[in-house]
Amino acid sequence: MKHFFLTLCLMLACAWPTAQAQCTSSNTSFKSGETLIYDLYFNWKFVWIKVGTASMNTTRTTYAGEPAWRTYLITRGSKRADKIFVMRDTLMAYMSDNLTPRYYVKKAFEGHTYRRNEVWYSYPKGQSATKMRYQRDNNEPSFHHFTSKYCQYDMISMMMRARSFTAEGMKVGHRINFLMADGKTSEWQSIIYRGKKKFKMENSNTTYRCLVFSFVEKENGKEKEVVTFYITDDKNHLPVRLDMNLNFGTAKAFLTGARGLRNPQDAKIK
Repeated sequence: MKHFFLTLCLMLACAWPTAQAQCTSSNTSFKSGETLIYDLYFNWKFVWIKVGTASMNTTRTTYAGEPAWRTYLITRGSKRADKIFVMRDTLMAYMSDNLTPRYYVKKAFEGHTYRRNEVWYSYPKGQSATKMRYQRDNNEPSFHHFTSKYCQYDMISMMMRARSFTAEGMKVGHRINFLMADGKTSEWQSIIYRGKKKFKMENSNTTYRCLVFSFVEKENGKEKEVVTFYITDDKNHLPVRLDMNLNFGTAKAFLTGARGLRNPQDAKIK
């Protein structure tokens, strides 16, 4: 479910300026106590089966003695899915009060492999610097460093910052690029704006007005659409649906619960 985590963060992202002060952002979309719940489905022999759940929670806290936001994203496979593929993933990020990234960790037990990815952020002389640590199973960890004049983000801090932006002025086909640190490297990623669409939630009468985006990757010199995701077209900017094309099949994620929201759900039609 690597792409489930990745696409949750690719929401309304923008190409940000270079100075450290401009890596900050105001928050208009969430508050302390927000919790989102998802059901995960996988297409197995042309049948969609539920394979697990995911939950995301954001709270106010402190980091290095300063006010901060802490966000957890936890995914758990079901007992039924464990017979095919075990998945126990936890992501956590700390951001300063102004949403500047401070620390990120992903602990993933997938199949028979455990991985731990960590990122520490600093901002020397107006630049963005990351120290990254990667460890697989009980092997010796590897450390990596990257410095750029452009702001860097991890999966979680990108998502939380981007939720306060809008798609106003974007035309269908607009491409968005940004730097993402994952614990081993910091690379440019791209998403494409696909426009607006009304989406009726599976197994429900609820319909949302959504902004639609695609995450693309290059494979043998050609772009491949990996995920299509639907974001509510209101101030909350909640990801309500993800359609994922994985190496071993296709998967979907649907929002099933949301509490502690900061703003009214204006994109919810019924």
